[in-house]
Amino acid sequence: MPAPRVYMVATEPSGDLLAREVIEALRHAEPDIVIAGIGGEECVKAGIESPIDIAPLSILGLWEGLKAYATVVKLADAAADAIIAFEPDVVVLVDSWGFMLRVAQRVRHRAPQIKLVKLVGPQVWATRAGRAKTLAATVDHLICIHAMEAPYYAPYNLPVTVMGNPALSRAEPGNGTAFRQSSGIAADAELLLVLPGSRPSEIRQVAPVLIEAAKLIKKTRPETVIVFVPAPPMKALFAEHFSEVEDWGLIAPDTAQRYDMMAAADFALACSGTVTSELAVQGTPFLVGYKLGWITWAIANYVLYKPAHITLLNIAADDTEVVLEYIQMDFKADVVAEKTIELLSDRTALAAQLAAQNKALSRMGEGEGKAPDIAAEAILAVISET
Repeated sequence: MPAPRVYMVATEPSGDLLAREVIEALRHAEPDIVIAGIGGEECVKAGIESPIDIAPLSILGLWEGLKAYATVVKLADAAADAIIAFEPDVVVLVDSWGFMLRVAQRVRHRAPQIKLVKLVGPQVWATRAGRAKTLAATVDHLICIHAMEAPYYAPYNLPVTVMGNPALSRAEPGNGTAFRQSSGIAADAELLLVLPGSRPSEIRQVAPVLIEAAKLIKKTRPETVIVFVPAPPMKALFAEHFSEVEDWGLIAPDTAQRYDMMAAADFALACSGTVTSELAVQGTPFLVGYKLGWITWAIANYVLYKPAHITLLNIAADDTEVVLEYIQMDFKADVVAEKTIELLSDRTALAAQLAAQNKALSRMGEGEGKAPDIAAEAILAVISET
């Protein structure tokens, strides 16, 4: 029997990381498996050389996506060409709803014998539930994060596997002491992390507010050590636009371990995204800031988005504010700084937030096993059905 062939497609940092983890799980379960794909730095670590530069696909928002439509279509065509040339048994499309839908439709039209698996579905529970029908008509299997997603696909007979939250599967405790020692930060120094985002649009729109908030905090609490942790693909862009932060803070060194930094921190200012679950896993209290383009925000806020909060931790806590969120017009540097200073000065309040974070985390751990292992098992099951 020939070795199974898998083509992985990932275009954003969080999806790239998950793709690498699933690739490793597939190889562990099926040593003879042949895997190729499109991805970023994490997939490169797994030995996957991408034939396509995915950088233009780090798009945030409806309006921004519309402006980049021609690029998205061109890259979707190129991705479909690469997939069909590889002749895989199954294609795994990771996150990135709009782009992956276009790729899936092209592959389905040109090579209907190739099985299609969507790894992480669109947030149908939050907005545009009709996407469940669209996805069911396009792919053969969905691997999702939350059990609450599955009922949306039941009317359309799309097989669904719930893998749980990948961030919880990565829950190896960070070594905060090691990070402080390697960075020359005293054990009793107050340490604030700033996580400014993983997309160019977030570096443009979210990072400036978080940086200004951190600067205000530093003025009030000059002994506080500020460490900036841009996502690896954004580090050069961040340094290019905000090199002055090194006059009063640190940009995390390339050798620093992500979870060690989180475990070392007393508090964090975070751009909304996967990083929020990672912070919670490391026992780091934090608040969230986010900002979209105005057209995208207006459509999302008034037409599309249903929950009251955007952070998964808050949504898991019955859509209540376990973690403070400052969104769009409320996302102001002075407000963020003032609240952070208040929390840093009140250890009782920080302890209460950590307890609430842990309770919400316990409700997010839905997969019986590690998410990448569950995903790999589901992918191999789809292949066995061919």
